[in-house]
Amino acid sequence: MPTPSTPTPSTPTDPTSSTPTTFNQSVIDEFRANAGKVGGPFEGGDLLLLTTTGAKSGKEHTTPLGYVRDGDLLLVVGSNLGAPRHPDWYHNVLARPAVRVELGAEEFQAIAVPAEGERRDRLFEGVVAAEPGYSDYQARTSRVLPVVVLERPAHEADIPAETGNFADKMVQVHLWLRGQLRHVRDETEAHFAALAAHQGSGVPPAPGLGLQIRQHCLAFCDALEFHHTSEDVHLFPAMAGYHPELRETFDRLADEHRTVARIQGELAALLADIGSADPDRFRTELARMSQELTAHLDYEEESLLPILAELPWPPGPPGGAGGAKD
Repeated sequence: MPTPSTPTPSTPTDPTSSTPTTFNQSVIDEFRANAGKVGGPFEGGDLLLLTTTGAKSGKEHTTPLGYVRDGDLLLVVGSNLGAPRHPDWYHNVLARPAVRVELGAEEFQAIAVPAEGERRDRLFEGVVAAEPGYSDYQARTSRVLPVVVLERPAHEADIPAETGNFADKMVQVHLWLRGQLRHVRDETEAHFAALAAHQGSGVPPAPGLGLQIRQHCLAFCDALEFHHTSEDVHLFPAMAGYHPELRETFDRLADEHRTVARIQGELAALLADIGSADPDRFRTELARMSQELTAHLDYEEESLLPILAELPWPPGPPGGAGGAKD
């Protein structure tokens, strides 16, 4: 097998922060200029671009990565070429699971979910069958190489892609939030049902969905926080200047944002150790958050959609009524 510095199409690629920035950027530039096709050591290989948000910096980072398909799943491995530490992009997705994927000429948002337990082992076997080099990387290190599934939530297929005004944009965002919340609830129920079904004196099954639930909850909470901050800082103040009669409505919405943020914090604390979380308490917190958030979204749509329908999206030039951002 060639050395990691000279990969071939049969060698899995995992550029990380240890790869020179100029080399990484040259691969990224060539990828984007040629609809995903690159030459040199990566010619003929399966390559994607993964854009993550820095766990500490909050800045975006794009990394070229080799990938393997397993049926409909898209898998990337945190091999770091067999180094003793996980690559930076893996730490980023644990903190900020929402990622952007560029695959050929296609670009889409996804949730990065590391596989756990038996599922991880099964997927890694498939990865090694497709790209044997990953077995060598695993042999070089005592850490278990993470297998990360890049999930494109199914509910997004029902969300309109085109937006002609602010009302359309708000509905688009709200549909994503509602769908993601349903996804989290469904995964939570499946997780606790599996634990409840365990019988006998043996050790209960490992929470195989635990990390999956955590990743989706984090992605949901990050998106919700960004959405509410955008409204509080940009949209509502701009609209209040044109519609002073709605000031009480904006005050109520801002107050609800603070309530939802508090519940998010409580839920995040539970997620810190979902494997040992109390099922009844977790369900109660999630149900409370779901109820309040759904009521908030309903009220926001009832109050603002008729007005937002008159404002174009994308926004107009700064200084106009269309200058606010959602």
